Amino acid sequence: MSVTGRPTLNQRRRDDTRLEIARTAAALFAERGVEATTAEEIAVTSGISLRTFYRYFRVKEEAVAPLLAAGGRRWVLLFAESSADLPVREALERSAVESLTPVDDQAIEAMHWTRDLLRDARLDAVWQRVHGDSEERLRAVLTARCPRGTDQLEIRLAAAAATVAIRVALEEWAFSDAPAAGPGSPQELGARCMRELTAGLRLWALIA
Repeated sequence: MSVTGRPTLNQRRRDDTRLEIARTAAALFAERGVEATTAEEIAVTSGISLRTFYRYFRVKEEAVAPLLAAGGRRWVLLFAESSADLPVREALERSAVESLTPVDDQAIEAMHWTRDLLRDARLDAVWQRVHGDSEERLRAVLTARCPRGTDQLEIRLAAAAATVAIRVALEEWAFSDAPAAGPGSPQELGARCMRELTAGLRLWALIA
């Protein structure tokens, strides 16, 4: 990271490379399955050496983590950039819905890859770790949005509830036949889950 807190050029390049490898791995996993795909095949298809692959990922299953994490990162960024005049709970829901709404063909493709990946139990550990990381990022942003001295337990509960809402929405969609947009889509389920799972949080009263 640079002194301004923004990713450096080298970091952005590394992140771009990781995401490209993730897209390749997702396509291969969707086509052949995780078990039948090797790390070497992912590396060759990505145009990198196996040694380079292992500089980015310890095992082949981890290769899809950047793709699975992309939506969560976008959600937290959108929330962080939302208007300070917007109630925090409303900002969380709006940013979640926006992050779950595909904006172009590439985003729609990524959503369908996500569906395939979530249906494979061998990727459960990667999926859980992605959401653990997302919860920590959200917790940090929530802390910055709340007044100094706000109960940290309440902030942690809010971050956990909001992150679970997104996870449940995506999992419900992944195991359905609903489209990436419209009825039963991730954005519709995300809004519902967010409202129901965060409705009774004490944090909203503390920061009102």
